[in-house]
Amino acid sequence: MNNNNRRRSFRPRPQKNNFRRRPSSMSSSNSNHMNTNGNMNFNRNGSMNNIHNVEKTMLKFQQLAKDAQSNGDPVLAQNYLQHADHYLRRYNELSERKDNFTDKVKTENKSVTQENVIDKKNLSKTAN
Repeated sequence: MNNNNRRRSFRPRPQKNNFRRRPSSMSSSNSNHMNTNGNMNFNRNGSMNNIHNVEKTMLKFQQLAKDAQSNGDPVLAQNYLQHADHYLRRYNELSERKDNFTDKVKTENKSVTQENVIDKKNLSKTAN
């Protein structure tokens, strides 16, 4: 089978090379000093809307707070706990939204089922 004429389902978007870049006037010595924060992979667009990513981030900050506390740095531990608290609030917000959505879907399904039952009764009455 020849797949050469088949269209690809994935088409990469063109890159925006100048998006949020630092000015070119910075010296080359500062360019080697990149942010080595291990949490940078959570800063992508849309990651705050995925409940699993939010939970993972929250747990990561809680673990970082425990590590900082055990290393004797209460200020850093408090900072991490505040971040974890933020992600906990976001997690609760997303789970509440999810629960409301599932309740709404259940209510709509129930009303559709009741309409079908009524329609069947009316159809059987008109058939007789």
